[in-house]
Parts: sequence; structure tokens; C-alpha cells
Amino acid sequence: MNPLRYGPNKTIVKVALRLSWPIMIAAKKLSNYPVAKWFINPFFAYPYNEVTAIPIQVELQAPDSVALPGQVVEHIIRRTSDIFILDECICRVKMSCSNHPQKIGCMALGKGVDRMHPSHGRRATADEALEHVEKAAAAGLVANVAHVWIDPLAFGLTRFSKLMFICFCDDCCCLYRTHMRERGPNLDKAYKKLPGVSISVADEKCNGCGICAQRCFAAAIDMESGKAMIGDSCKGCGRCVEVCPERALSLHMDEQDKIIEQIMNRIEMVADIT
Repeated sequence: MNPLRYGPNKTIVKVALRLSWPIMIAAKKLSNYPVAKWFINPFFAYPYNEVTAIPIQVELQAPDSVALPGQVVEHIIRRTSDIFILDECICRVKMSCSNHPQKIGCMALGKGVDRMHPSHGRRATADEALEHVEKAAAAGLVANVAHVWIDPLAFGLTRFSKLMFICFCDDCCCLYRTHMRERGPNLDKAYKKLPGVSISVADEKCNGCGICAQRCFAAAIDMESGKAMIGDSCKGCGRCVEVCPERALSLHMDEQDKIIEQIMNRIEMVADIT
């Protein structure tokens, strides 16, 4: 195999991740500290860091005029030119995760995948990719559409402008979602809510248990007067809806055409994956 044809293989990427993981976690933790944040925050700046959660794990009852999370992901996948499915989640493997499947990996989209080393997984059709999304949803994972500089750097993919990842993330091992509660401003801006998504609380059902606030990776839920209150920094991932034992929280999405147009516009501003 021509070593110049592809980026680093799986073994090399795993070693690099293990060596760099403590540095990346430290950078996230220090991104809101005086002085340190001025050095760290440029690494999280737009357009080189853009992550949007799509809550595929949440069941949403909606009329035909409203987009379901899975439909949004399907539209992105069917619009892309090339698809590469990683055969394992590099984060969960690194952390030896036992809470979520290690074998449900990310998907890389766009012509930038041409240098992805075959040891990481396989090329896939749109239908195969959608089957992969269904597995991730059944496992309770959150889909994150990500255009982040660390991904092409890790895999040796040179065409960043023609590359996008859809990662299927958990709350215990994911590099994107962990250590976000005291994030700096650029890191906060990098993780954006899906356009047209909102979370609401039914006060009559909320018993003030605080589970949603504890599980919110972005610390965007406060408890006020014994009730959950969704803050402006909500990322719309839907985890709070999923974990609420009283079903007091619900997720809402705008009209299908509107939300799909908005997410595609956001993607096209940073990458061409068609």
C-alpha cells in the first residue's frame, strides 16, 4: 500500500490520541481562566471549530410539517458526495467505555475522506450510513455534525474545506461533550444548537428532582423554585428530555423545509461536502 496515498493508520492515530488527550482536556478546562484563555480560545474559534447536536436519540411525535431529527441527518447524508464509516469510536475505545457501544464510530463526509486510511473503516452508501445512524439512535447516542480542525489533523486528511464529521457521542467519554460545564467563550460558541430546536418544561409535571440539570453537559439548566429552567446556553442535544423520569421536558422542532435549509446553510458556510 502506498504510504503517501493515505493518512496514518488506526494504530498511529490511537497512539497520537492517547498522547494528546490530556492536553486537549486541559485546554477545555482552562479555556475560561484569566490569561490562559487568551492562548487557548483561538484554537476553538470559528470557522475551524463548529459542532451542532442533532438529538437522534429522542423520540419526537410531530406532524408531517415538522422535521424529525433523523430526517435532518438523512438529508445531510443524501446530499454528500462521499461517506466513510469508522468501525469504532476512537474516544470510547480510548476510555475503555462500558456504558455505550465502542463499535459505533463516527462518519466522515465529503471528498476530503479520500485520504482516510482503510484500517479505520470502510466507504459506505447513503443507505448503509442511515442504517449506522439508526444503530446510534437505538444506543442512545447524540449525533454531532462537526467541522473541527482536530479531526483532519488526527487522520491526516488534507482537504478540510471538503470535510465534515457526524460523530455519535455519549456523555462519559466523548471529547466533544465532556468537560464543557465551565467552558470558555469560544468553546461555547463552537458548540451550537441546531437551528429551529427548542426545549420546554411542563411545570405541572416537573417535581424538581434535578436529574436534567445534573445530566446537562453544557450546564444550561438551573433549578428555580423547585422547577427546571432551560437557559440561553442550551445546545439542544435532547439529553434532558431523554433522562427526565417525569417526562416533564419536551423537544420541539420547526417546519421541515426551514430547519433543513438552515442546517445546510450552516454547513455550507464552513465546508463543501456535496
